[in-house]
Amino acid sequence: MGIPILRTVAELRSIVAVWRRDGLKVAVVPTMGALHEGHLSLVRAALAKADRVIVTLFVNPKQFNSPADLIAYPRTEYDDAVKLAPLGAHILYAPDAADVYPQGFATTVSVSAVSEGLCGAFRPGHFDGVATVVTKLFLQTGADMAFFGEKDFQQLHVVRRLVRDLDIPIDIIASPTVREDDGLAMSSRNARLSAAERSAAPRLAEILFETARRLDRDHCIDRVLVEARQAILAAGFSQVEYLDLRADEDVAIIAAPNRPARLLVAAWLGQTRLIDNVEVWSPRGRVEGFVEAAAAA
Repeated sequence: MGIPILRTVAELRSIVAVWRRDGLKVAVVPTMGALHEGHLSLVRAALAKADRVIVTLFVNPKQFNSPADLIAYPRTEYDDAVKLAPLGAHILYAPDAADVYPQGFATTVSVSAVSEGLCGAFRPGHFDGVATVVTKLFLQTGADMAFFGEKDFQQLHVVRRLVRDLDIPIDIIASPTVREDDGLAMSSRNARLSAAERSAAPRLAEILFETARRLDRDHCIDRVLVEARQAILAAGFSQVEYLDLRADEDVAIIAAPNRPARLLVAAWLGQTRLIDNVEVWSPRGRVEGFVEAAAAA
């Protein structure tokens, strides 16, 4: 039996109302589809904490800077539904763009500070689009909790901030980045990589983990980051948009890894933009363990 697919807010709210009447806890996992193991891990985490789980599938036009990128984004609703069915998720909510943004739609949710720099600097308006659609999805689903992956680390902070600022009664729960066996962070965009690019792509994660280990021991941040950028370019990437050390709690720029921190990167490989991040300050064993495992592979 497949997962029910709902298209309208009215359908969704009528079912959620029944769940609410029965005292059930509801979770939502927002996605743009093209589901991979990273998304499915979020669904499993949601199922472990909630009585009912809604997975949303909406390719949000407001968070794309390039029309070509929007057109190229994979749309695999049938395959996504097949992947979700055996997990036990209860609803796949896949509204049409015309229902999410009806004629005359004139509201934008904008989150400052945490949306600035990093992806915000290179994708103007992107986080406005994210914040707007996420706010709508939270209100439409009425969920008690929402699950997001740490790979989109800045996005995670944007969502947390808007929930606090707007007093939306929902808990934001983060899950660690899920990686391929070779270390590449799972992403729907990975499908765009050519065979040669896919072979080169794991080097991004390797360099990140190597750099995180260096920063944990060598606090000459500028030199370490310059050498890491050079290594990424030498690995075949055409551009490094950013490689920044940021505080884990609020993605603020920090001068030294003397508190929990993240090393975040965005780089282009061919026509594909890849992002990733790793912990720097703690726990040290997680960083060293990955590097040692990668070296032994």
